[in-house]
Amino acid sequence: MPEPDHLFRRRDVMLGMTAAALAPAFRAHAAAPGPAPLELVATFTSPRQVTGVGVSRQGRVFVNFPRWEEDVAISVAEVGSGGALTPFPNAGWNAFRAADPMAAKPSDSFVCVQSVTVDRQDRLWVLDPAAPGLSLEVSGGPKLVCIDLATNSVERVYRFGSDVAPQGSYLNDIRLTADGRRAVMTNSGQPGCLIALDVESGQARRVLDGHPSTQFQKGVTVTVDGRMLRQLDGEGPQFSADGIMIDGTDTTVYWQATTGRTMYRVPLASLFDRSLSPAELGAQVHVAAQTFVADGYWFSRRSGMLLTVAERGEVRRLERNGSFTVVAKDQRLLWPDSMAEGPDGAIYVTASHIPRMKTWQASGVAQTQLFRFHPSAPT
Repeated sequence: MPEPDHLFRRRDVMLGMTAAALAPAFRAHAAAPGPAPLELVATFTSPRQVTGVGVSRQGRVFVNFPRWEEDVAISVAEVGSGGALTPFPNAGWNAFRAADPMAAKPSDSFVCVQSVTVDRQDRLWVLDPAAPGLSLEVSGGPKLVCIDLATNSVERVYRFGSDVAPQGSYLNDIRLTADGRRAVMTNSGQPGCLIALDVESGQARRVLDGHPSTQFQKGVTVTVDGRMLRQLDGEGPQFSADGIMIDGTDTTVYWQATTGRTMYRVPLASLFDRSLSPAELGAQVHVAAQTFVADGYWFSRRSGMLLTVAERGEVRRLERNGSFTVVAKDQRLLWPDSMAEGPDGAIYVTASHIPRMKTWQASGVAQTQLFRFHPSAPT
């Protein structure tokens, strides 16, 4: 059967691994100059499973709790002294309940928030795939909510229809350009894709839809603490495009599937170039690095390109010479998930305890944590 023309061939991947354009491809290997110690910021027991984190210029910390194993009472919260949680931006946006369809409209409340991030304009962005239990989307629920942190009020809601988030989608993570005018999201559902959003016009579209770079990699297994993650039917995790970052010059987008060991890159401008056909856009995708099972990506102007190592409780940095340095490592980092950066350069990272979910034949998540650390300087 001929290969669909919008997919890039293995030969193109290998060319991408040797190309000098934009960013070289690297082989992953760990160096260990001395991981930074972790500082516990908060432990969460109710709600209990955190995934995303965002930190403002003033050091305000925000987290989110997806509606996975529990019908959470708080979806998005500001973290206060001692880990106290305040529903954010208000109780109304946190009023949705799976058990009570009349509690709040899915279009105007958080249904199942997967991630939060703060942009350079100090706005909190809340990405809601609206798929409780990682299952079917709630009609009218998929959206991106922009919150002005100066006023603590919702500035704009980007609601996504079936053209952007059809059933089977799971909007996962988001990064914005420095000027806040463009956003790129990952969809870890099936088929995986990226979503390019023009912030001002509100126009969003799926890009690299079904492309190999945005799909989970067959044959990749996930093992944590010696136990392979499997559902009752024997299937392992099949998470497509997830971790994502934009480089410091707003030139290149990097991403990977969680169920995968490959980082890809593409010019940012190409994702927004509607004149490119799927095949032409796909031809601009290249392998940036051979990695590991990673969930969260973060680009720091101080600390470089950071990736979480889901199987090992680590955060690693991709160095300029192509090696990986372990910048944080701790047995408490059970599935390091998302990252954010504080005004002092501290990196915040959530431990979402995904391997303990009942989905993976474990006992269930009892608590999760938020940590921070100060990485060593890039080499």
